Amino acid sequence: MKLSRQFTVFGSAIFCVVIFSLYLMLDRGHFDHPKNPRREGAFQQAQLSILQEKIDHLERLLAENNEIISNIRDSVINLSESVKDDQKSPRSNNVSQGSISNLKPSSLIPFPNEPEECSFALESGNQNSDVQMLNVYSLLKFNNPDGGVWKQGFDITYEDSEWDSEPLQVFVVPHSHNDPGWLKTFNDYFKDQTQHILNNMVVKLNEDRRRKFIWSEISYFSKWWDGIDSQKKDAVKSLLSNGQLEIVTGGWVMSDEASTHYFAIIDQLIEGHQWLERNLGVKPRSSWAVDPFGHSPTMTYLLKRSGFSNMLIQRIHYAIKKHFSIMKSLEFYWRQNWDLGSNTDIFCHMMPFYSYDIPHTCGPDPKICCQFDFKRLPGGRISCPWRVPPEAIHDGNVNHRAWMLLDQYRKKSKLFRTKVLLAPLGDDFRYSESSEWDQQYQNYQKIFDYLNSHPELHVKIQFGTLSDYFDALHTVDTQLKKGTKSFPVLSGDFFTYADRDDHYWSGYFTSRPFYKRMDRIMESYLRATEILYSLARLQAQKYKKTNLFPSSSHYQLLTEARRNLGLFQHHDAITGTAKDWVVVDYGTRLFHSFMNLKIIIRDSAHILILKDKDAYSYNPSIPFLRMESEQQSQDSLPQKTIIKLSMQPRYLVIHNPYEQERHSVVSVYVSSSKVKVLSDSGKPVVIQISAVWEGHNTISNEAYQISFVAHLLPLSLKTYQLVESVSSESHLAMYTVYNTEAISETVFKIKEMKSNADDITIENSYIKLDFSRSGLMERMTNKEDGKNHEVKVEFTWYGTRNGRDRSGAYLFLPDGEAKPYISADPPFIRVTHGRIYSEVTCLFPNLKHNVRLYNVQGIEAQSVEVANILDIRGEYNREIAMRISSDINSQKRFYTDLNGYQIQPRLTMSKLPLQANVYPMTTMAYIQDDGFRLTLLSAQSLGVASLKNGQIEVIMDRRLMQDDYRGLGQGVQDNKITANLFRILLEKRNGDNMKEETKSVSYPSFLSHITSSFLNHQVITMTVNPDINIPHLLNEFSPLVSSMPCDIHLVNLRTIQAKEDSGPSDEAALILHRKGFDCRFSNRSGVPCSLTQGKVLVHKLFNEFTVQSLIPSSLSLMHSLPDTRNISEINMSPMEISTFRLQLR
Repeated sequence: MKLSRQFTVFGSAIFCVVIFSLYLMLDRGHFDHPKNPRREGAFQQAQLSILQEKIDHLERLLAENNEIISNIRDSVINLSESVKDDQKSPRSNNVSQGSISNLKPSSLIPFPNEPEECSFALESGNQNSDVQMLNVYSLLKFNNPDGGVWKQGFDITYEDSEWDSEPLQVFVVPHSHNDPGWLKTFNDYFKDQTQHILNNMVVKLNEDRRRKFIWSEISYFSKWWDGIDSQKKDAVKSLLSNGQLEIVTGGWVMSDEASTHYFAIIDQLIEGHQWLERNLGVKPRSSWAVDPFGHSPTMTYLLKRSGFSNMLIQRIHYAIKKHFSIMKSLEFYWRQNWDLGSNTDIFCHMMPFYSYDIPHTCGPDPKICCQFDFKRLPGGRISCPWRVPPEAIHDGNVNHRAWMLLDQYRKKSKLFRTKVLLAPLGDDFRYSESSEWDQQYQNYQKIFDYLNSHPELHVKIQFGTLSDYFDALHTVDTQLKKGTKSFPVLSGDFFTYADRDDHYWSGYFTSRPFYKRMDRIMESYLRATEILYSLARLQAQKYKKTNLFPSSSHYQLLTEARRNLGLFQHHDAITGTAKDWVVVDYGTRLFHSFMNLKIIIRDSAHILILKDKDAYSYNPSIPFLRMESEQQSQDSLPQKTIIKLSMQPRYLVIHNPYEQERHSVVSVYVSSSKVKVLSDSGKPVVIQISAVWEGHNTISNEAYQISFVAHLLPLSLKTYQLVESVSSESHLAMYTVYNTEAISETVFKIKEMKSNADDITIENSYIKLDFSRSGLMERMTNKEDGKNHEVKVEFTWYGTRNGRDRSGAYLFLPDGEAKPYISADPPFIRVTHGRIYSEVTCLFPNLKHNVRLYNVQGIEAQSVEVANILDIRGEYNREIAMRISSDINSQKRFYTDLNGYQIQPRLTMSKLPLQANVYPMTTMAYIQDDGFRLTLLSAQSLGVASLKNGQIEVIMDRRLMQDDYRGLGQGVQDNKITANLFRILLEKRNGDNMKEETKSVSYPSFLSHITSSFLNHQVITMTVNPDINIPHLLNEFSPLVSSMPCDIHLVNLRTIQAKEDSGPSDEAALILHRKGFDCRFSNRSGVPCSLTQGKVLVHKLFNEFTVQSLIPSSLSLMHSLPDTRNISEINMSPMEISTFRLQLR
């Protein structure tokens, strides 16, 4: 009874808070009069619309308040019963506070700032790493002196007696780096080179059991496997089992680590690891990443969670490599910035020299090492640039040549803490010819035999795999450790990469931005498809429609989409660093799968939204649902289709792919301005009717955009009706246009202004924006405290420097600071005031810039939407950037996300060139001071900087006419009309202690997290085909009982492939991420979810579906956990990403 009383008090408190908040909200509805009398009429009309909407919202909230009290009462009864059960059975402890998340949705719950939820962000960042990369950057001079034969290093010396007590162990690891697309397409590389490498591998490794080889890219390996006979497959399995062949990393590709989102990195790891399990029974142990252009700790975390204990990296800034070599810190335990313990530690080997090719891997002198690349023997197609060729090894020269090579090995070993040495032996697409296998393996074996037969040399040398090396290293380390720590602990990341001079690889953070945006949309659609497909299969099984629902054929399309998205994560694909025709090949693959994903979504939604499942039938030629937007080709922007209205209702089916309840604005094109939208209850909803503009001064007479707020439960499908009818809930948008000619007859009220002397403002109940006369945002007023902030948007151009070294696909080499974007003519400006949204649109010669505020309650109204459509196809060696200048005193510090997973603090350093201060941004970047934080949220990966106090600058597109001499052999001239989408969020910081500016870790606010999720997982709108007889539809299909806990993100619900064939199994991979967030921000409205200290009661999560089993797994499903058992409750720590094998019925 004590518990019941507590919850009654808690419910009453919520009721009081809600009523008081509503009173304050209405009290703020008394608006100031506009300063300019000429705009008074339009201004008052817009403000009255907002007031009316607030009154409507009050009515809704009062109705919903009754429901929340009712739900709390029900929860009290349930909790009372569970307490009674708890006294009977100790296992019922699973309920605890987690049951609050099982409240029925549809009510905004005040967001609690409880110590348990907030302590993580306050405490983390205090761990004692031996090496913090932020400190390393502060320490280094970056002065690049000449190091002698090792140009970027130093002279290495040793004493011959150093190995007398412990011999040098050398593992020579043959490898072939196969890019899945770069200068050739994936298929052309496979046909011309890769298949021959793998065919030769089987033959040549079998000739001598001492030979070893490693392979990484499963995209190629699987294609080859599908074409070989069973005898060759058995030979491969034998090579794997006896340790001659090792699969390293085993992802679909060797993914980029700057522009990739963690969803896609995980997905390509799962695809590779699942393929290996089904076909080879192999579980990779060590990771090999020799070619990504910089390295992210997100990748190390995902590898650790997948079961890896060792990893290797290569492309690191040459000054860092030199520093680590001096400190003998090239091998270290890489720990996450936020890890207070050592749970995330993974052992990492950093290659010390310029490249992963043979001249730069045996030792510090490439002139010597090149002489031991036996593919370069005289008479071959390639030679040594140092003009001293290799010599074939024979009895007459083996002594001299072996000493030369041993000298390099010894010098290299002086950079490490143990006497176990790794010497990679390979390069891009090596070993494609049978002759190279003989040249390399036979000549090296002669050297090995000589060295091993002379014990006075104190060396043991052999071919090895990557894991052979790591196993020997850890064995020696264990023997020598004796209570001391052998290797340092490092935290931080390795961006931005420079390979020589001031050549920073920050250009590729933005290169080919059209496809970076396409990648993010594809990820969102793939995730939505995975979830809907998994649920639709269950419904088909439940209602005995498995013979009708195209489960197997759609799974083939789904698998193909996973692999095409996985292929695009390759470090020459999403990076924008491939040949033009290879980019087209990637884009075509993505586009083809994008179309197929839409088919699966509409077919899955079809069976889920039907009220009577007996009415379900499948006809692929006459689909039940259609997507409301279409994309015509791989290089075009999507276009909305026009929904033809009549007196007969047209049905919209709207899918919320996010795991939280949301109120989102939905916009569709219809054929008439006389339109009524009916909710699932049959009541008209408030809509805004806006013009469809064709150019700056032409309005379509055939299409109208309608916008309304859809209330969507988590992962739900919801139906709305559209009818051609006059409605009192329909409100025409009003326009003011500047710098344009007269506009033809239209139903819309348009005020034409020859000049823009007036102040331009738009506002909602949270934010007011002021714009300059050029139509660009200048100031933002936060209505929570009434404070006016400078938030100034401007556009700039970067040029490229003169001389041989110029910007290209990889490199950003600007000719100085950015120059202002100046248009010869004043821009066309259009100001829209509407019931659902207001916006300011500017048209410049290269750019359409749109700033929008939503006039709704909740998450979507608390930030500013910025949409840019860029066209720089006529420019010459220019890069266009958007700069946001503010009055925030950021003091050269800013923050960028890594892979959408974690935040990395940055420091703009004057000792570094401009291009070195540009970093990758996957989903967000922010600056802050003691009082406020300004966040730029992004729906695509781009390069970002904060070059001056209070600024965030994002480079949005680049057109470069020349190669930058990194192997591509071309510039970037295949620009598309490109859409970039952002949100700007200004938040007040609360709390006394803001000293975390010096910490190595930072976290987004909860509002920032959920805004980013809404931006990257937008609702999907479909229309019911009007040409068929429409059966009864559910008002709403809602698979979850409630929203997931606020800080837990459903990364994926991925149907696992059956082991016996290529079809689906009855299991799905449930992947969850518990986000870390900073509590010290004001919460301007409640959120439709609750916090549960990381607990998820999965058995109480689903509507209509029963959990049969829930078994923890490693991240990529490669390993079962030691205490594997069926569980009912998930407990997650902040920042944790975990995978579970889930079986529903």
